[in-house]
Amino acid sequence: MPRPPVPLISIDGLVTAALALVDESGDFSLPKLARRIGVSQSSIYSHVSGREEILELMRGRIVAENPYPALDDLGWEAALRTVVRSYRDAFARHPRLAPLLVLQTVRDVDVIALYEDLALVLERAGFMGRDVVSAISTIDSFALGAALDLAAPEVVWAPPDDGFPTLKRALGHAGPPRQRGEDAFTFGLDIILAGLRSRL
Repeated sequence: MPRPPVPLISIDGLVTAALALVDESGDFSLPKLARRIGVSQSSIYSHVSGREEILELMRGRIVAENPYPALDDLGWEAALRTVVRSYRDAFARHPRLAPLLVLQTVRDVDVIALYEDLALVLERAGFMGRDVVSAISTIDSFALGAALDLAAPEVVWAPPDDGFPTLKRALGHAGPPRQRGEDAFTFGLDIILAGLRSRL
């Protein structure tokens, strides 16, 4: 009796299946991934070195799927807005991936290119040395947090009926959840840019 055909695995298929698992449950494992695509776990290892490589491939995928225009003709503030918004939007489509990626070193070339663009824009603005790295770290934390905020439940804060009048008054002006997240992102980005401008 002939052996059954071995399912073909592609790197693209592995990444797609892993992203689906993360979107569903907030994590993935190689045994679950193997079951999802109908192959043995050892078959996966013939294509990638392991979990960390798959995570990095997912990072590269979501950033590559959300390109931004050339920055050469933009002032530094407009360029930063463009890159940060693109980065936030990339992770907003897969917010459960963000907590997994902050735990490992960024190595994907497309993502490193995004950070290179940030560094170039900041140097062009007049920042040097340690300030460039500090600015990138601040922007990175903000963009990832903003992406997670877009995945927050409709009711983020639920104060009890009695007390907390100041928070309740503020929440009365929050608007719909999606709009609240977008307003918070714009507000925060304005503050970061104002702080960078002041630092210069």
